[in-house]
Amino acid sequence: MDQKNSPKRGRVHFGVPKEALHLCCTSREMDTFSTYLPILLQLLLAITFVAITLFLTHVLGPRVLTKKKLKSFECGIKSIGDARQPFAVHYFLTAILFVLFDVEIIFFYPWAINFRELGTVGLISMGLFIALLLVGFWYILRKQALEWE
Repeated sequence: MDQKNSPKRGRVHFGVPKEALHLCCTSREMDTFSTYLPILLQLLLAITFVAITLFLTHVLGPRVLTKKKLKSFECGIKSIGDARQPFAVHYFLTAILFVLFDVEIIFFYPWAINFRELGTVGLISMGLFIALLLVGFWYILRKQALEWE
């Protein structure tokens, strides 16, 4: 065919013809794919970078194992006795509870931003979320998880 009579072929993403894209997905699916493509490419780049870095350090790194290198290192302090001594769990429990409630509080920000668009359904769902949050907090107080003895 000559150029005057040949059908026009439009190119969409990465040189893929429109005809080929319409065979596999709709325009709405293609818009969704286009939206997430930069995130997927960044994820792929990050995973590739980590894999290459780990591989190169394994291949190029020194492999001299001495008695001193194989000895356990405890922040510069010589280890004395058994490392498995009992200690208070309250530190970890307080930290876990802080992270748990801190992550739950993060959900308030998008709700506050979209408060008017969510309407009554958003208000009811956030009310249920706050109620569940308060039930969990009440349970923690009742179990005296935050009490120091």
